[in-house]
Amino acid sequence: MALFGLGPIGQIARHVSDIGRAVDFYGGVLGLPHLYTFGDLAFFDCDGTRLFLSRPESGAFDPAAQSIVYFRVPDIRAAHDSLTGRGVTFQAPPTMIHRHENGVEEWMAFFADPDGSLLAIMGTA
Repeated sequence: MALFGLGPIGQIARHVSDIGRAVDFYGGVLGLPHLYTFGDLAFFDCDGTRLFLSRPESGAFDPAAQSIVYFRVPDIRAAHDSLTGRGVTFQAPPTMIHRHENGVEEWMAFFADPDGSLLAIMGTA
């Protein structure tokens, strides 16, 4: 009998307070490919993983309750500079988070979407 195993993540869901503003930010500012919008739902492609944005059904929205979405980038300094040029405000410049025994360094930089929900870029050096 073959062991069951989960596949790659297909979709990540996040709440936003305003779909139009979110489409402008995630598509226009961050440059994620916009797949489609249907009412208060918007979908973006993140290199094969779909990002699903929606307004909360209850009407209550808490940006602090959102999971952080970490976007891999090939060059964290170039990504930081590009996004800063598009108006993204980072909490701090890219920072080394961890150095592995083999010398590979993990770097991250955090920023918020228009609702204040945390996002990050991450890369290695």
